[in-house]
Amino acid sequence: MAAIELLGAQPVILPHSYQRPRPFDATRYRARNAIKCCFGRLKQWRRLSTRYDRKARHFMAFLYYLAAFLIWNP
Repeated sequence: MAAIELLGAQPVILPHSYQRPRPFDATRYRARNAIKCCFGRLKQWRRLSTRYDRKARHFMAFLYYLAAFLIWNP
């Protein structure tokens, strides 16, 4: 943590209840949390990143299905 602060970065994570209190920017924390949750949700789509489908047409069919679902349910 000290090395990061030497670079001029500020902590955005809330301290635990057993840690020494420190100031943080609540707006930055909300933005950081939104990004963290977004990456967490993207990791649930392992089928896209690991490409389980052996044939390209099956993979593209899943992408079309996913796109249609996202368009149909905004």
